[in-house]
Amino acid sequence: MSRFAALLLTAALMSSAAELSTKKALNLATVKAMVAAAEAEEQKRNVQVTICIVDESGNLLFLQKADGAGLNTILFAQKKARHAAYFRSPSKNASDSLKSGNMAQLALPESFPVQGGLPIKVDGQTIGAIACSGAASEVDEAISQAAIDAVIPK
Repeated sequence: MSRFAALLLTAALMSSAAELSTKKALNLATVKAMVAAAEAEEQKRNVQVTICIVDESGNLLFLQKADGAGLNTILFAQKKARHAAYFRSPSKNASDSLKSGNMAQLALPESFPVQGGLPIKVDGQTIGAIACSGAASEVDEAISQAAIDAVIPK
């Protein structure tokens, strides 16, 4: 490779690196703060739930089942959280859509039309999702929202 070609390649690589975006992501401290807030809300409401937090791709970051939560809540919390991450919207939206007759919700991959999963958004960008399962669906969602509110200012 000529010296000129090497210089062009170096300049192109430097230009590409300068254009890389900065991406927000959930870190361990944030996850722990969310869990603490979810546990406090769970205790306040006198319920026992499974808490699940995933990254923006639906990969598991945290999962905890309360002693009194049913075994089915382990899978349900994960499905709600993945739905919220994949579709970038609350799992309740799919539930409402299904209730209004949109049967396609049952065929969409990773769709789980049950309230309780919420996307975690920063500056309009979904960086993950949280879901709870084990109480009434609206209570599950309220616990998830309390966790988000503890770390993301409105």
